[in-house]
Amino acid sequence: MFISDCLDVNQAGHLTIGGCDTVELAKAYGTPLYVMDEDCIRRALRDYKKSMDENYENGGMVAYASKACCFQELYRIVMQEGCGADVVSGGELYTAMKAGFPAQRLYFHGNNKSGQELRMALEYGVGRIVVDNLTELSLLSDIAREMGKTAAIFLRVTPGIDAHTHSFIRTGQIDSKFGLTLENGDALQAVRRALETPGVELRGLHCHIGSQIFDEEPFIHAAETMLDFMAQIRDETGTTLTELNLGGGFGIRYTDQDHPRSCGEYMRLVSGALHRRAEALRMPVPYLVIEPGRSVVAPAGITLYTVGAVKEIPGVRTYVSVDGGMPDNPRYALYQAPYTAVAANKASLPADRLYTISGRCCESGDLIQENTPLQECGPGDILAVLATGAYNYSMSSNYNRLPRPAVVMVRGGEARIAVRAETYEDLNRNDL
Repeated sequence: MFISDCLDVNQAGHLTIGGCDTVELAKAYGTPLYVMDEDCIRRALRDYKKSMDENYENGGMVAYASKACCFQELYRIVMQEGCGADVVSGGELYTAMKAGFPAQRLYFHGNNKSGQELRMALEYGVGRIVVDNLTELSLLSDIAREMGKTAAIFLRVTPGIDAHTHSFIRTGQIDSKFGLTLENGDALQAVRRALETPGVELRGLHCHIGSQIFDEEPFIHAAETMLDFMAQIRDETGTTLTELNLGGGFGIRYTDQDHPRSCGEYMRLVSGALHRRAEALRMPVPYLVIEPGRSVVAPAGITLYTVGAVKEIPGVRTYVSVDGGMPDNPRYALYQAPYTAVAANKASLPADRLYTISGRCCESGDLIQENTPLQECGPGDILAVLATGAYNYSMSSNYNRLPRPAVVMVRGGEARIAVRAETYEDLNRNDL
């Protein structure tokens, strides 16, 4: 019935997540409220690890992409499941270390890392720093030599592959702010520079072609292209790189129109392509890293709201206003991201009315969905927006001076606070 297997309807006709009644969660913790199913997250991580083990006998790492959602309890879950993580800022790195995450299992990304962030990474002993450009390479070299350390690095390569997703979340094509372009020779120049640069040791390459990708062909093409480049590096420099990070971008089901492949199928196809190309090139099959983020946490999360006003404009549309909006879910305002929504206290009833879900901000673009099917809604109803575990809490803001909601983790019918809700005092804590 629902797009995620952690959701159900109980005898009261209420939506449940992880065995918890969402209406009762809203009463207990207030709304807006982020809710995440711990078992759903663990299953996704285990599925990725299993697919790596079954399809890639040379070994590899599942590194959770922190930018999708990041807080200490989530890092603890990832750590307990034996996975790594990628971090893209000093804040994410610091949070991971506060949670006790092993630094050697961290990959540090970012196209404009500061000197302070690079110094943090070296002090903590981050496993791999993914260098994005020549300016960063020079800065990292200076800092590493000053600290008497050697930084193990990947170079981020832009392979020129169009992943056929929204232009805002495509990152592998030639025109991108990320990485070193393969087609114009910048990537090879960077490899030569890295091999000659003191204070760094080039271990491998990284690429990421985009997000919310359903077609396996771009992943296969990226794997083959990167292995071709590794063979070119061997032939032209005499250096054989042994590690390859193919990033993430695996699509998930936001609506009934989405039909993602299983992670096992992705891994089987990519592994097959890598093995065939490595044999043809007489290259060793590299140690593989993948970085799933959205596909780990998005299906495990929902956001609960309380309905306020309902405004019907005859012949135009009907607005249902909720007590959250673009500060806690900015993705529709950014790029019209599709979602499925449910009236949580009427989940057993047919969704036979069309509503535009509007937020509470003083902004005409503060919408969560337009003309989406819902059960008939009125003031006081609890509205659940599904598959919001990724890029909601992590992208949330205090626009209109609104406090960020709490994050509640559920498991086996029990709920606990993972992140406390902000208060008005929190909003003013740093004011002078």
